[in-house]
Amino acid sequence: MIDRNARDSWSPDADVDDDDDDMPLSLRLSIADALTLANATCGFLAVYFTTTGVLIPHLTGSGDVGVVRNNAATAVLLMLLASVFDLFDGLVARKLRSSPMGAELDNLSDLISFGLAPAYFVIVWGLVVGSVHEPLSALAAIVVLLAVVLRLARFSCVTVPNGVFQGMPSPFGALTVVSIVLLELPFFPTLLAIVGVAWLMVSRVEYPKPRGPLAAAMLGWIIAGMAMLTAWAFDAPGGELLLQTGCAMQVVLGAVIPLFATARRVNTFRDNRREARAAARARI
Repeated sequence: MIDRNARDSWSPDADVDDDDDDMPLSLRLSIADALTLANATCGFLAVYFTTTGVLIPHLTGSGDVGVVRNNAATAVLLMLLASVFDLFDGLVARKLRSSPMGAELDNLSDLISFGLAPAYFVIVWGLVVGSVHEPLSALAAIVVLLAVVLRLARFSCVTVPNGVFQGMPSPFGALTVVSIVLLELPFFPTLLAIVGVAWLMVSRVEYPKPRGPLAAAMLGWIIAGMAMLTAWAFDAPGGELLLQTGCAMQVVLGAVIPLFATARRVNTFRDNRREARAAARARI
């Protein structure tokens, strides 16, 4: 008697499937996937520059202030660049195509660039500001990392209204966390603000998706942030003020954008109630 599974395994369709499985990985990646992998690479390099350019010089006491500043700026620039790749991989995937691995690659890359990299930046900040605050900064970093993990997991299995994100998007959250650190506020207000951003990422607060004019505005804002960081890194005149202003605006945007979304929902609810009352009167 011929085993059905054995017979199926020798069918022509099965041979085609086997050939697909044996196809080299590079042939199954799309352009969007390549952008996603560039996102992950930027996140890893951000961790590298934070370690070699900020943490090690601090621990050994051998770092020049200018060099440390340049490396810190480079790490943040790489996170900004990762957000650019994250923005474009979605646009390219919608215009062209994405491989079956696209969604998984996107989540894993976002975890590196917008979860691990900013959380590690927070830990190093805690080490630099003083050993007394190390445990609390490590706890805040864990909160940020877990918030991104939970947010990405929820994004994969929860359907939300078209055009909005539920919770602060992880790239926006990562840049907001880093901006809070770069503001150089007192330790405990900085800690509370970081935890607040982590809460926003796992909350049900709605944020608009960057599409059309909003995507162009977001890209322009990222480029402006890169310019501010570069000016600060090279100690240009007014560079410190530019950086502080840009970081403050990033934090304010993170807090204000949900207010607009909430106001829109309230107005929509009121309009629906008016329409329902009008329809009820018409029936009477």
